[in-house]
Amino acid sequence: MGETETANKTLPLEDLHKAAGARFGAFAGWSMPITYPTGVLKEHLHTRSHAGLFDISHMRLFDVKGPGAAAFLSRLCPLDAGALSPSQSKYTFLLAEDAGIIDDLIVTRLAEERFIVVANAGNAAEDEAHMRRFLGDFDCTLEPLDRVFLAIQGPETEAALAKAGIDGGNLAFMHGMEPRPGWFMSRSGYTGEDGFEIALLERDARQLVERLLADERVQWIGLAARDSLRLESGLCLHGQDIDKATDPVAAGLMWAIAKPLREKGGFIGGQALAKKVAAGASEKRVGLKPEGRQPVRAGTPLFAEDGTPAGRVTSGGFGPSAGHPVAMGYVKTALAQPGTRLTAEVRGAKVPVTVSSLPFTPHRYRKG
Repeated sequence: MGETETANKTLPLEDLHKAAGARFGAFAGWSMPITYPTGVLKEHLHTRSHAGLFDISHMRLFDVKGPGAAAFLSRLCPLDAGALSPSQSKYTFLLAEDAGIIDDLIVTRLAEERFIVVANAGNAAEDEAHMRRFLGDFDCTLEPLDRVFLAIQGPETEAALAKAGIDGGNLAFMHGMEPRPGWFMSRSGYTGEDGFEIALLERDARQLVERLLADERVQWIGLAARDSLRLESGLCLHGQDIDKATDPVAAGLMWAIAKPLREKGGFIGGQALAKKVAAGASEKRVGLKPEGRQPVRAGTPLFAEDGTPAGRVTSGGFGPSAGHPVAMGYVKTALAQPGTRLTAEVRGAKVPVTVSSLPFTPHRYRKG
C-alpha cells in the first residue's frame, strides 16, 4: 500500500495541538494528540479537578431529518426515538441481526423531525453505509456534518464556558441544543465528570479554543488521559470492550434498552436480542482490580482459582484518581460476582485480580 493509502487523517485544529506541544499517535485512522507536555497523569487529575479540553473531531455527527426520521432511527436502534422529548439525548446502539454491537451512539432530538447522531470514529464509514441501506424505506435524509468537535469536561466546565461566552447552565445531563447557527452542544461526555460536547464550524472553534485556554482552569487533554478517565468511569470503548462479537446482554448495557421496547421489538437485531435475554449471558463484562501496581492490559487472559480459563481483559491501565490499576473484561457468569478472586497472566507472571463493581470512581454528572 502507498503512503496516501496508509496516511492517517489530521484534525482541523492540528496546528493548535502542535503549538501546544502535543505528542501524536494513530487512533481509528486519525493522527491524534496522545499527551501534552504536562503528561497523562496530570492531565487526568486536572480534568477531575478543573476543566479538560479534548479535541474529538475524529468522531462523526449525522443530521437526520424529515417526517420519517423518528421511525428510521427506531428501526435502526433499540430506541423509541419518537418518545424522546425535544433536546433529550439517549445512549443507544446500532445492532446487527444477531444483536452484535456495530457501534454505540448518542442520539439527540433537536425538533419534531430532526435528530443528531454521534458515532465513533473507527466505525463512521460502516455506520453510514449501514444506515443508508435502510434509508430508502423512510421519508428522511441523512447528512454527515463537517464540524470541529470539542469536549470540555470537569467540575469547573460550566463556569469556564460561561466566562468564554457560552451558557450551558440550562442544559441538564444527556440533553442537547443548537446554541448558535451551525453549532450543536450537549451536556455529556466520556469521563464520568460533568461536561459538554460542542460541534461547531472551524472558524468558530478556533475562537472558542482561544477564549477557553485563556482561562487557567482549562487545559488541553490528550487521548491517553481520555482513556484512563473513561476506564475509571466504567465506560466502554467500542472495538475493545464492545464490538460486533458482543451484545448488550453480556456487556451489561441492557439498561439502555427499556423493557417494553425489548418486548415489542421492531428494531434490527430485536429477535436475536430477545433470545439472548431469555437464555441469559454465558459471560459478563465486569470491573477488575489487580493487586499491586502492575496494570493488566487488553488481551490478558484470566483464570479461575482452580486454574481453568475464566475470561479476558478488554481494557486495562492505571487509574490515577482510583490510585491503583483498573481494568474491565469478560468473565464466565458464575465468576462475575464482585469479590471473586481470579488470576491474570502477564508475561508469564501470575497477577491476582479481584472482580470489582463499576465504576472505579463515582460519576459526577449534573442531574436536573
